[in-house]
Order: sequence, then C-alpha cells, then structure tokens
Amino acid sequence: MATQGPVLKAARTFSGWLIAAAILFIVLGVFAIIEPAVAGLGVALLVGWLLIFGGISHFVSAFEGGGAKRVIFQILAGVLFVVGGYYLVTHPLLALGTLTLLLAGLILAAGVCEIVTYFRLRGEQASGWMLFNGVVALILGALIWLHWPSSSVWAIGTLTGVYLLLTGITRLMVGLTGRRLIRHATA
Repeated sequence: MATQGPVLKAARTFSGWLIAAAILFIVLGVFAIIEPAVAGLGVALLVGWLLIFGGISHFVSAFEGGGAKRVIFQILAGVLFVVGGYYLVTHPLLALGTLTLLLAGLILAAGVCEIVTYFRLRGEQASGWMLFNGVVALILGALIWLHWPSSSVWAIGTLTGVYLLLTGITRLMVGLTGRRLIRHATA
C-alpha cells in the first residue's frame, strides 16, 4: 500500500501528458487535413532533414571501424543519405511529388499483401477485413498513382492528417481510460 501513492501519482502524470499529446495530435491532424499542401511540404522537409541526420550518423559510424568493407559502406550510405536529404530540403515541391509517387507504390504493394494474406487466412474469423483493407488500399494507391503529379498537392498532407487525427483520438481514449482506472483504484 505504501507504493500505491507514488505509482498513482506517476500514472496521473503520465495520463495527463498522454491527453495533452493527444490534443496536440488532433489539432495537427485537423490542420493537415484542412491544409494538405502545407502539411505535405512539412513532411517533405522533415524527411529531408531526417535523411541528412541519418547520413551524418552513417559518417560517425564509419569511424567505429569494423573493417574496410564496413567503413566504405557506411561512408557511401552517408553520402547517399546526405545528398538525398539535401535534395528534399532544397527542392520541397519536387520532393513532394517524389514522395507521393513512392507513397502510391507502397500503398499498392500493401494492398496486394493484404489480399494475399486474405487468401491465406480465408477460413479464419475476420479475414474479410483483410480483403476489405486490401481492396481499399488498392483503390487509394491507384487513385494517387493515376492522378500523379496533381495528387502530390493533397495525398501526403491528407493522409498524414488522417493518421495524426486517428492517433490523437486513440491516445485520448487511452489517456481517459487511464484516468478512469486511476479514479477506480483510489475509490
């Protein structure tokens, strides 16, 4: 019973931060859905900077040794990451088009995988959801692909917004459930 006080206090603090983060995710998600072009450019810039920092980490990793092959690989990977990241940061509109085409390909591939999984699990419960998800992914991927490059204006920003909104709602529900459990534990 003596540890219950600090544990409950930590749980309250954690659930409070979770709720605050959820609200931030929801606000950012709504903004991204309302302004998908701005959000898409933000994503392109973020990916560019992440690639630059990833390239720097490859350069640092090259100095750890491990043989000539490893060092050469780390240096080459670092160069590719930095060059790719620099391209994305300095040409965000072109980067947005490139990322949109990549996104369409990934969604199409995911749709195919979901449908293949459905056929492998056809007799299992809820396998129909796999088929449904696969078909929706194929349709969405095809829409983005067929309307490219004009889909670059809306696709990444809107999808990022929907993801942030759903993540925020999920985190909010988890945080509120945690609060209810804490109240129940103290009652």
